Amino acid sequence: MGEVYYITTSGTLRRDENTILFENQDIKKKIPIENVSELFIVTEVSTNTKFFSLLSEYDIVAHFFNYYGYYIGSFYPRESKLSGHLIIKQVEHYLDKEQKLYLAKSFVIGSIINSEGIYKIDTKEHLEALKQASNTQEIMQVEGNFKKLCYKALEELTGWDFEARTKRPPQNPLNALISFGNSLVYAKVLGEIYHTPLNSTVSYLHEPSEKRHSLSLDVAEVFKPILSEGLIIELLKSKAITEKDFLEEAEYCYLNTEGRKKFLRAFDDLLKSTVYHPKLKRNVSLKTLIRLELYKLVKHLTGEEYYLPVNYHSLKR
Repeated sequence: MGEVYYITTSGTLRRDENTILFENQDIKKKIPIENVSELFIVTEVSTNTKFFSLLSEYDIVAHFFNYYGYYIGSFYPRESKLSGHLIIKQVEHYLDKEQKLYLAKSFVIGSIINSEGIYKIDTKEHLEALKQASNTQEIMQVEGNFKKLCYKALEELTGWDFEARTKRPPQNPLNALISFGNSLVYAKVLGEIYHTPLNSTVSYLHEPSEKRHSLSLDVAEVFKPILSEGLIIELLKSKAITEKDFLEEAEYCYLNTEGRKKFLRAFDDLLKSTVYHPKLKRNVSLKTLIRLELYKLVKHLTGEEYYLPVNYHSLKR
């Protein structure tokens, strides 16, 4: 299996036979296509259709971020593992109110229980309110109220000012980190969905819409506390990232190039780290844990077993 590659320096990406060639004034590097499983392009690059043709031939998903580190989209090759039967099941679960609510609540339960392990917040009240929710709007409201407590705790744990959640654009360093981290998680989940028979556009918590892989937004809720917020706390408390790693323009705050490199290295290390999986009785990487979560969803949709979101902090590490 190939590696995830992160492109953080501007330049040109093109095909050179069966390699990816990256070059600019200072660098010229060839990457054998067999060594690549996924690309995160966190800078501005020039490329062409031959490059995308190469990615398509080898089923490689590429995620693109703009100058400010804001996620702008993914190159998603033609899906080769889609199942017509599973698509029908996905749609049936969306159209059935009770089935849709069960999955929507499950993703938020996953978010809450994984956040609890990080922030040590009492979740009983919010989990009870979630049980009483009768539609996705009420579910999102419960999640929103809980997130306010999480962000307050994040501020206390890191000593960094949060103020209020601002996204487009993020207006201070902590918001910039959350936006960047959440975008990476969303993109990573999307990359894993590609390698399953799930259709990424049929979702339950976030409404399906044109031009959006909304299922990845659903599943990302389970993993954002682990792969984004938990990582941010670790990076700030260890001072691996400091105020020097940010740039501010007017009301826009974002990680500079060095800051992004630091975050991406830590993100990649975290994805490669392992936890003990009691059902498989072996250690698995967090990247694999995402894939396993998706196949749990497949089994739920096909009626094999009910989907229960992973409780990350219950796994032996």
